[in-house]
Amino acid sequence: MATNFLVHEKIWFDKFKYDDAERKFYEQMNGPVAGSSRQENGASVILRDIARARENIQKSLAGSSGPGASSGPSGDHSELAVRIASLEVENQSLRGVVQDLQQAVSRLEARLSVLEKSSPAHRATAPQTQHVSPMRQAEPPARKAAPAAEDDEDDAIDLFGSDEEEDKEAARLRAERLRQYAERKAKKPVLVAKSSILLDVKPWDDETDMAQLEACVRSIQLDGLTWGGSKLVPVGYGIRKLQIQCVVEDDKVGTDLLEEEVTKFEEHVQSVDIAAFNKI
Repeated sequence: MATNFLVHEKIWFDKFKYDDAERKFYEQMNGPVAGSSRQENGASVILRDIARARENIQKSLAGSSGPGASSGPSGDHSELAVRIASLEVENQSLRGVVQDLQQAVSRLEARLSVLEKSSPAHRATAPQTQHVSPMRQAEPPARKAAPAAEDDEDDAIDLFGSDEEEDKEAARLRAERLRQYAERKAKKPVLVAKSSILLDVKPWDDETDMAQLEACVRSIQLDGLTWGGSKLVPVGYGIRKLQIQCVVEDDKVGTDLLEEEVTKFEEHVQSVDIAAFNKI
C-alpha cells in the first residue's frame, strides 16, 4: 500500500527550475542582491537536492513496484513449490518410519511363531505321537493271542467296587468329624446369662425387727441365686427399708419368683420393689 501511494503521489519536481527563472528575471529587472542572492542560492541548492532525492526515491519505488506486480504470481508459485517439496520430504520420512514398523511387526510375528512351535505343549505331544503308533500296531496280535479264559476273568471284575469303597470311607470320615465336633462343643463352656438385681424390702412399721427381716430374706436359697451386700435406708417417720443386692441366673431365677419368695414372710415384709436391674 505504501509503495502504491508513493507511486501515484504527485510532486512538483521541477519547482527549482521555475524558482531559478523567477530569480533571474527579478535580478535582470532590479539588479543582483548579494546577501539575498546567496541565501536564495543556498535554499535553491537544498531544494534541488531534495527534489533529486525524491525523484530517485520515486524511480526506485516505481521500478520495484512494476516488476513486483508482474512477478507476483511467479512468487506465489515459487512459495507453493517450496511447500510441496517440504511435504514430499516429510512424506518420504513417514514412509520410512512405516516401513520400519512393518519390519518390526513381521519380526515379532516370526519370533512368536517360533516360540509357539517350541513350547512345552508341542514338545510333550510330539513324543507321544511317535511312541503311540508302534504300540497300536502291536496291540492287535496280542488281543488275537489272548484265550477265552481272560475274557471271562474280565467279565468277572467289578468295575464299580472302588466307588462303593470310596463312599464307605467318606461316610466313615464324615461321622468321625461330626463326633469330634460334638466333643469339642461339649467341652466348650456355656455362657450363662446373669443379672444383678437390687431389691427394696419395706417393713410394716418402725417397730419391725430389721435384722430378723434381713435374716428371713437371706434364708431364701434357690439354684442360681447369690445374695450380696445390704443396707438400711431411712424412708420417714423412723421407718427404714432394706436394700439388698443379689445375682441371679436368668434361666433359673426370675424376678417374679424372687418377689414371691420374699413376700412369704408376711409378718415382717410389707412389699418388695425392684430398685435396679442390670445384665451382667
